[in-house]
Amino acid sequence: MPTILLINDDGVQSIGLVTLKQKLEKLGEVIVVAPEKERSGIGKALTTYDHIKVKETKLSNGSKAYAITGTPADAFLLAVNKILKRSPDMLVAGINLGPNLGIDDFLNSGTLGAALEAAIHKIPAIAVSYCVRKILERASWKDSVTPEELEVTATIAQKAAEYVLKNGMPPDVDIISINVPETLKSIEVELTELSYKGYRDIYTKRKEGYKIGGWVLSGYPDDKPGTDIHVIKKENRISITPIKVRFPHPKKALKDFLKVLST
Repeated sequence: MPTILLINDDGVQSIGLVTLKQKLEKLGEVIVVAPEKERSGIGKALTTYDHIKVKETKLSNGSKAYAITGTPADAFLLAVNKILKRSPDMLVAGINLGPNLGIDDFLNSGTLGAALEAAIHKIPAIAVSYCVRKILERASWKDSVTPEELEVTATIAQKAAEYVLKNGMPPDVDIISINVPETLKSIEVELTELSYKGYRDIYTKRKEGYKIGGWVLSGYPDDKPGTDIHVIKKENRISITPIKVRFPHPKKALKDFLKVLST
């Protein structure tokens, strides 16, 4: 029986995680290791100076999980090195309650941070996000999301995980990022590329200083057809973005640069 490691960044009690776990249990043993509280926007950060506590807990459906005081990336490393008896066959991150679109989200998201950590360690990784059109300033809005709203997203994630378990990751793909629109009317799936357009001005001035005051899908910068942002924002289709974690090293272009440094 395959072992699936399930992590999120919305916190271990998130309805997105519980809903996804119930689907993935049809495929194998699902081990949940996740932050005890919201850690959105933390990226692949690790906890450096504080101790990380790990405790067993129960999800809302009564199943067992491990809650940690660290980050999603901490959760992966602790699971692989301290909690699991063997490396998982797959990492699934989500369901994230909010979009994960474009290069900024890829680098900032705790959900993608867990997937990135898995990919670095050669573990197949799938990240799943439910693209609500508006994220309120207070995190408590997530409590109003229902399992019924997440049914399609969870089913798509289950099908993707089943394929990867049977066939392995597609060639030259380390992470599959799935984004499902909130207002999806029919199951239309499109293969996309990561948008490389960054955030607009996302900070609002308050008396206490500057703050990211909520989030709206319309706030993402428009990009060309075929990108994840365009497909979600303009076409209202499911976006499947394959990501390879390997940075190019353009050594030839730096020959003159090296000459300057060495003289």
